[in-house]
Amino acid sequence: MTGTIRVGIGGWTFEPWRGVFYPEKLSQKRELEYASSKLSSIEINGTYYSGFKIDTWMKWLNETPDDFVFSVKASRFCTNRKVLADAAESVGRFLDQGLTALGDKLGPINWQFMATKKFDPVDFEGFLKLLPKEKDGVRLRHALEVRSPTFETEQFYDLARKYEAAIVYAVDDESPTWPRIDQQTADFTYARLMSSREDEPTGMTGDELAGIADQTRAWAERGDVFAYFIAGAKVRNPAAAQALIARLKS
Repeated sequence: MTGTIRVGIGGWTFEPWRGVFYPEKLSQKRELEYASSKLSSIEINGTYYSGFKIDTWMKWLNETPDDFVFSVKASRFCTNRKVLADAAESVGRFLDQGLTALGDKLGPINWQFMATKKFDPVDFEGFLKLLPKEKDGVRLRHALEVRSPTFETEQFYDLARKYEAAIVYAVDDESPTWPRIDQQTADFTYARLMSSREDEPTGMTGDELAGIADQTRAWAERGDVFAYFIAGAKVRNPAAAQALIARLKS
């Protein structure tokens, strides 16, 4: 089995991308249309801070190609809490905002936890029990982005497998204490690549991109892949994503 590889960036509104990624005269209203024509996925970050109305989700649906897929960053009110198992109301509110209107364009939901959140197996399983596998007839895929080294344990990996949630493979050279977990716990892989550099036109060297391409192909042997260039030298991330897409096609 070889899965589909999707490569993209975080969000699509960033002023420094104008003239670098977006043409200078492109209307801001057409930025999503343009970005989705060059990339195969985008992680929506705004949902981490606030919810959106159904009309907005429908607008995003209609402005993107048929084979385009969004991932969605879950609300911080779900994950930034002392007791995760008590997040039912926040999880419900997040899932009820209208994201299932994306239908087949809805990719994984990224549940991101702060570095101060340590692994508590009982509480974390209580949280995982709150995550439904479908809503409104749309499949929900869940990815877990953890930033505390306490999650580097087989007990966490086994929990993720039990609930068929992917563990986000996150690389950030500026945060060396964050765990880099590459475990197959679901039928897809979710990667957040946060090491682009401004002095490289494509964010990374050719050798570095070649290594990521090889790693991405290996992940695809076990299912779909969602890989995003996020943070780092943000101005270079669209170029890095496009360079990786080109390498994967060669």
